Amino acid sequence: MSFLRAILLLLLVAVPLQAGGKKETMAGIAFHLETQPGENPKMVFPQFVAGEERVFRRVPEISSKDIAAFNPFPSQDGQGYGVLLKLKRGATNRLSGVTAANVGRWMIARVNGRIVDGVVIDQQINDGELVIWKGLSLAEIKGLDKKIPRIGEKKPRG
Repeated sequence: MSFLRAILLLLLVAVPLQAGGKKETMAGIAFHLETQPGENPKMVFPQFVAGEERVFRRVPEISSKDIAAFNPFPSQDGQGYGVLLKLKRGATNRLSGVTAANVGRWMIARVNGRIVDGVVIDQQINDGELVIWKGLSLAEIKGLDKKIPRIGEKKPRG
């Protein structure tokens, strides 16, 4: 009986200790490109955009690992923040090719798994800069500050 009590006590102590640690909030950023509805259902996901269901690739075209630097700004709606993202060289070239080949399609931005913004690609993007106009929290900005430098700075602030 005391063995069972010891195990229960260990579980009661271990679970709160594990959950009590502060988890770092790094904003996971991903940009997904609109694709054709007939593609493999395992490789796409549906999303309502501008009042219409559209289909997007699960694999992002650009993600957090592609970001060289960023600069946050208050969103125009006053609800959180937006960010200007400066991409690394390889991602800049990839974005240029993807946007040239997909004019007229949607690209949506996800932050920590939730859709926060989307735009119709109207021209090729050559400068390696992407903007998420809204949807980030202050905690997500602080998480980015720990891992990615601000534009014009050499090191992350964290």
